[in-house]
Amino acid sequence: MDHMLQTLITENEKKIVLLVLDGVGGLPKDTDGKTELETANTPNLDKIARESETGMHLPIDFGITPGSAPGHLALFGYNPLSYPIGRGVVAAMGIGFPMKAGDVAVRLNFATQDSNGNITDRRAGRIPTETCAKLCEIISKVNIPGVEVFVQPVKDYRACVIFRGQGLSDHVADTDSQKTNVKPLDPVPTSEKGKKTAEIAKEFIKQACELLKDQHPANAVLMRGFAELPHIPSMKDQFKLNAAAIAVYPDYKGVSRIVGMDIIDGCANLSEQITALKGNWEKYTYFFIHHKYTDSKGEDGDFDAKVAEIEKVDKILPDILALKPDVLVVTGDHSTPAVMKSHSSHPIPFLIKTLNLRPDAAESFGERECAKGSWGIVKTTAIIQIALGYADKIMKFGA
Repeated sequence: MDHMLQTLITENEKKIVLLVLDGVGGLPKDTDGKTELETANTPNLDKIARESETGMHLPIDFGITPGSAPGHLALFGYNPLSYPIGRGVVAAMGIGFPMKAGDVAVRLNFATQDSNGNITDRRAGRIPTETCAKLCEIISKVNIPGVEVFVQPVKDYRACVIFRGQGLSDHVADTDSQKTNVKPLDPVPTSEKGKKTAEIAKEFIKQACELLKDQHPANAVLMRGFAELPHIPSMKDQFKLNAAAIAVYPDYKGVSRIVGMDIIDGCANLSEQITALKGNWEKYTYFFIHHKYTDSKGEDGDFDAKVAEIEKVDKILPDILALKPDVLVVTGDHSTPAVMKSHSSHPIPFLIKTLNLRPDAAESFGERECAKGSWGIVKTTAIIQIALGYADKIMKFGA
């Protein structure tokens, strides 16, 4: 953050709420040209959009597709290029694993492979978390001399493995090609520093697949996001915010914990998240509320199911507004068009609602309406700065 800006930030009790519909940005699937967000019946979001300032944002830069961790980091006000966070650390921190300096964490996907070793399902049919936990116990038997290996379930088909030992590095490439009907990639070092860890990862995969050979559908593992523990200043230090995260999925608790947010645990759905928000309203000045399933339905290629998830979020808006937040931001961390079944580089719509602003031309909350908005296309890191200003948390500059 710019030093001058940091000197202007001040603390007060005004409340900022950031509501994130993960992967909300989309693309049309039919000739009517409507995206998932434009198709959804969202009377509350549309009404708020008409009373708000709107725009589009880019977490990294034009044409660059962001991952979930960089997308959220940018929403929290941190330049993802200055603070790269590997997927493994996000997964480990999300479940509260006590990582130490020098550890390397890796996001693990249980997957399905055929008799030829080709991956037929990168998510093993989205196995339930209970099955994932049992599989983690099985592959915890992996034994690699000179290295401690910790295998921990995360959620559904996701797990993480943490390697602890001397001379480890996160300079190792993913084994997940993110394609099906091909063999997994080898864990290859991306620099000399990564050679030892790449060999350890290769041995881990070999032993894990042998232990899983009789399991179905999860008889293989894919590794993504080799990562060491980064040092990132907290939101309290950066922005003088007492921040809390209300998320269901562990990964988003992880990236929140990395920037010093308190984690409000015990929520399994939107209703419980709203209850948690109400119950903690007086304790914090910044709330991050996260809804995952807009993204997962997009990755599944299920346009209609993603629309339904957007509509679920729309229904909880009145409960948030009833608390009278001083600033409300609604947006996503990236686009996940169902027609692409993946993240994409398309800009993400956002709205910002507060007492004193200039409502703009947006008539509803959607990509094309927000593109008419007064903020145009901004870098994602600008959103928290705008919110801080509208919450009177940035002092006047100059006489």
